[in-house]
Amino acid sequence: MSIFGFGQTADIDIILDGADSRKMADIKTEEGKKERHYVFYDGESVSGKVNVTLKKPGTKLEHQGIKVEFLGQIELYYDKGNHHEFTSLVKDLARPGELCQNITYAFEFVNVEKPYESYTGANVRLRYFLRVTIVRRISDIVKETEIIVHTLSSYPEINSSIKMEVGIEDCLHIEFEYNKSKYHLKDVIVGKIYFLLVRIKIRHMEIAIIKRETTGSGPNSYSDNETVAKYEIMDGAPVRGESIPIRVFLAGYDLTPTMKDINKKFSVRYYLNLVLVDEEDRRYFKQQ
Repeated sequence: MSIFGFGQTADIDIILDGADSRKMADIKTEEGKKERHYVFYDGESVSGKVNVTLKKPGTKLEHQGIKVEFLGQIELYYDKGNHHEFTSLVKDLARPGELCQNITYAFEFVNVEKPYESYTGANVRLRYFLRVTIVRRISDIVKETEIIVHTLSSYPEINSSIKMEVGIEDCLHIEFEYNKSKYHLKDVIVGKIYFLLVRIKIRHMEIAIIKRETTGSGPNSYSDNETVAKYEIMDGAPVRGESIPIRVFLAGYDLTPTMKDINKKFSVRYYLNLVLVDEEDRRYFKQQ
């Protein structure tokens, strides 16, 4: 609504080059909903057009300049006022003056560094977006368009299996083995659990994938744990010498890459939790 003629007098549209053939992906919003945006990779140029449409043809729009920015920033939800920018590029589209008709501007940010994966978590968001601003004396006219950045990683040269023995002295002794220590997002976790000694009455056993998001650092760090998936892999009491196969398909879950100390603001790690429950509902677990 325009009050005393000071309302928004123009619409801004941002159209990306090559949008027809560019891959799209879903990303969660802060509210937990999903949005689809175009996917870019590190080093790719970002270009397109900005259309400015006057709401009332024949009127003039005075401005103090028009600019387009490419921004990458980290937002910590407990620190709403502060946005930590790690990428900030700006191009001027027009010098101060006035618009008398609809106009289109072309822009290009060449070989843009996008070092981190886009991410929305429980307490933090890492986002990339284009922002067009028509600078005005009273109130700016602003339009933002999100993009999603996926990081490309190669297969690790060393991807050894995980093998570990755990137990309670004279009561329980098990050995578990997973085929790899690093998995891609569509991978399958394959493993086995061997019961070497069983002197407690186990009712069932489950395996869970735990996502741990840590924000902050040192004494000010805070961790949030989320159970992404949980499987019951055994029902009933095992006997000595028995082995239980494990096969977990990751493709069906909303996983992200592991993220280590991103811009010294947050980390995301994943753990496999092996839980045994006895007949008295006591829980024994091992996290890897």
